[in-house]
Amino acid sequence: MNKQKAIQRINELRQKIEKHDRLYYVEAAPEISDQEYDQLFRELQELEEQYPDLIDTDSPTRKVGGEPLTEFVSRPHSVVMQSLDNTYNHAELRDFDRRVRQGLGIDKPVYTVEPKIDGVSVSVRYENGRMTLALTRGNGVEGDDITVNVRTIKGLPLRLRESGTPPSVFEARGEIFIPKEDFFRLNTGRRERGENVFANARNAAAGSLKLLDPNLVSQRPLRVLFYACGEVRGENVDTQWGLIQQLRAWGLPTPREVFRREGIEEALEAVEELAAKRTDYSYEIDGAVIKVDSFQERRVLGSTSRAPRWAIAYKYSAERAVTRVNSIVVQVGRTGTLTPVAELEPVSLAGSTVSRATLHNFSELKRKDIREGDQVEIEKAGDVIPAVLKVFPEKRQGNEKEVNIPMFCPCCESPTVRSENEVAVRCVNPACPAQVRERLIHFSSRGAMDIESIGEAMVDLLVNNDFVQSPVDLYFLKDEDWRKLKDFPGLGEKSTERMRQAIEKSKQNPPWRLLFGLGIRHVGSRAAQLLMEHFGDMEELAQADTATLQEIPEVGPAMAESIVEFFRNPANHDLLVRLKQAGLKLAEESERINVAADGTDSVFFNTTCVITGSLQSMTRDQAKDKLQSLGAKVTDSVSGKTDFLIVGENPGSKKAKAERMQVKVIEEDEFTRLLEEGNRPTDSDSDIENQQPQTSASGENNDDSQLELF
Repeated sequence: MNKQKAIQRINELRQKIEKHDRLYYVEAAPEISDQEYDQLFRELQELEEQYPDLIDTDSPTRKVGGEPLTEFVSRPHSVVMQSLDNTYNHAELRDFDRRVRQGLGIDKPVYTVEPKIDGVSVSVRYENGRMTLALTRGNGVEGDDITVNVRTIKGLPLRLRESGTPPSVFEARGEIFIPKEDFFRLNTGRRERGENVFANARNAAAGSLKLLDPNLVSQRPLRVLFYACGEVRGENVDTQWGLIQQLRAWGLPTPREVFRREGIEEALEAVEELAAKRTDYSYEIDGAVIKVDSFQERRVLGSTSRAPRWAIAYKYSAERAVTRVNSIVVQVGRTGTLTPVAELEPVSLAGSTVSRATLHNFSELKRKDIREGDQVEIEKAGDVIPAVLKVFPEKRQGNEKEVNIPMFCPCCESPTVRSENEVAVRCVNPACPAQVRERLIHFSSRGAMDIESIGEAMVDLLVNNDFVQSPVDLYFLKDEDWRKLKDFPGLGEKSTERMRQAIEKSKQNPPWRLLFGLGIRHVGSRAAQLLMEHFGDMEELAQADTATLQEIPEVGPAMAESIVEFFRNPANHDLLVRLKQAGLKLAEESERINVAADGTDSVFFNTTCVITGSLQSMTRDQAKDKLQSLGAKVTDSVSGKTDFLIVGENPGSKKAKAERMQVKVIEEDEFTRLLEEGNRPTDSDSDIENQQPQTSASGENNDDSQLELF
């Protein structure tokens, strides 16, 4: 076969294989046998081997995986990936409908109703019809780049099916999952090979996407369905119903059923129809999503900082099962809290095998009178966390055993304590191995110091072999320790070097991450950011009393007392000293840079700023870092102390509040100019606030800003 004929045949084979992939994996309507498909695939492989210069990165043969990665890189989302508000009853759905009707001023909004897929959220970007990027949801603002892994997913087109000129940018958003039957086969194979089985299909999908070797990922039965979009340029879609049709026209897999209904009563009927078919789906669904169909109406309704006001998720009632409590064990958390956990006779529930259930605390254990040997009814709350609903005392045989509050910690045997105003029973020994382990897991977690190479297995190895006894010990591991670590099974030169680099990299994290990582009771990530915004220096925070702390919005008596108690402990004071010696950031950086031409400080120096809406030129975290580096204080709410409100797309109520309070509103174009030039905003500037980007007939914004479609 000459080269010209080879080119024609290769193109023909690629089109046929893509067609049959779509029929098999997306439409579940195969037209040829597996043997016939394999013959087409092998012929394409042979031709590409014969003419390597004709190999295309979008060829079906390229979906089998590439070179292993060394780590995942975080990248910003061009449009924030928000979460959805949840409800479990029809009354709250009607309340949602009432808010929509009031917001739009209409009697019967048109809704779409879709299955809520129990998977892992993903955003896949196509540029001029070719797939270029795939990101996890992450924190909504940025996610992990999992492009090489997503490329291996069967049924996912690497190019949009041709239907005219493809959009210059289209981000398809959906869920990656493993079908029920495939999950069963996956676990069966792992069990036969003596490997650990996955708890549920969602965990298996999430774990697969985090594998560094895409060749291994290609062997996992991952699938994807799309139902939304992020950034779009060069395409006009104005309804959810139209979006679903367009996704299908491009060859992108979508849920098999999407209902379009007028008014909430018809939408509720569709919700119940989905519930009745729940077990018929090849993949797990845990509810239905109700969305306003019109994108224009969505823009009118807007969003909160967390979720859109035009959509809501209705979660179906959790599945329940009856089983036996074999034993009740006590776990010790990172703050020393003792939690009773029921070890159960394994039972199938909501698509997974359940063998443990939380009992929350000893007061709950006593209230429900749960004993070892009892028959109990369990459910998955939200189809995620197994919980014991009730006991069947009439089924007791007389040999059931009550479990009392432990007088001593089951791990270190130190005496336990229980405060008068708390239900929690705690071990107060900070050197308790169980606490050390949990503190290290929390400290290294993504939301805290984000030390990617340190997971639970690595923490166990480090603690059990006396390498570390507190988080700060990670930064003082000696060369001799690293040499010893290389000799442990499963480790080696590359693994230990990756961990060493990850620990070193974490030193550059902002102080709020370190504060959150310390694991102070009642101090979550949000509180840690507020505290560092207020004090700026962790050593100053350590000197604060409860009255000073409670002057900060959102800091109550319990949190204030917990912070003071933590830093009052001499061991924790020494911990700060060692963290500083290790080179970690205990204070916010606020050096004066970007000095204006007349020698004055930046316009943002010594001001209080608030950021709202979706910024296009940078993420909100990046904007915050820039402002703080110029000496600004960045807060979350507009008040009388606010100097500037930085506004992106969909600013919500903060802009209106700022205008009422006569706070200077700075649109993104002006904001970026000020960062570059250092000039002060003036009232003579053009009224940017009232300018809206114009959209051409092609769907492109004339000012090159993005068009958001949800």
